[in-house]
Amino acid sequence: MKIKDGFTLRTMLGENIVVGEGLAQVNFNKLITLNETAAFLWKEVSGKEFTKEDLVQLLLDNYEVEEERASADVDKLLDTWRQEGIVEG
Repeated sequence: MKIKDGFTLRTMLGENIVVGEGLAQVNFNKLITLNETAAFLWKEVSGKEFTKEDLVQLLLDNYEVEEERASADVDKLLDTWRQEGIVEG
């Protein structure tokens, strides 16, 4: 999968916010905010193809977390990203 072109992570007032730049067809009736961990993952895979396993491994390599927890957290994150239409594949 891959983050769709046109979506960018910005930091505004201390919040990590995903914005659609030049995407007039996107209707944002709410902001997509990411916590620090989700923003870290976004930055690591932005512009690249990635898998769920890639995201889990990034968490395991950079945070003190058990694999089962990392996998469950990545599942939730990817579900959110898919629902919001910001990833493809």
